[in-house]
Amino acid sequence: MNDIIARPLVTAAAVASVCLLWGCERPPKTVKVTVEQAWVRLPAAAGVPGAAYFTLRSNSSPMALASVSSPQVDRIELHDSQMDRGVMRMRPIATAEFPETGEMEFKPGGKHAMLFGIDPSVKPGGKISLTFRFNPPRQIVADADVVGPAGTAPGHGGH
Repeated sequence: MNDIIARPLVTAAAVASVCLLWGCERPPKTVKVTVEQAWVRLPAAAGVPGAAYFTLRSNSSPMALASVSSPQVDRIELHDSQMDRGVMRMRPIATAEFPETGEMEFKPGGKHAMLFGIDPSVKPGGKISLTFRFNPPRQIVADADVVGPAGTAPGHGGH
């Protein structure tokens, strides 16, 4: 009689354990990357590169910006500017790794994208389309506001 009662209880416990394990299994996290506040400063003279600035956010680690491109620009390189013995030095970077915070800012005096061969039809007040490629593979297209050579980030009034 104990055997008759024990078997169904053991079976019920096993089924409950399996159900609990299935309930604990979470679907994989959806990787999200965003491009915010993108803007481009045009060069002061023809033949000189312009620069693009933006903020990137990601909920995934590791994550890196691999490249930026545009149909309105011949070539775009990622660069970083840093002070070295009182002199600001700029160097190209192959990729830009996201920090643990998941936010990376490309801004004047720091990381930025150098735009070589900007289409002459691109004018202050307009937009330029930028394609961001990431590792792991992901691609985002964002429009950047265009400012003149002395311009600052749109909507920031110089801040």
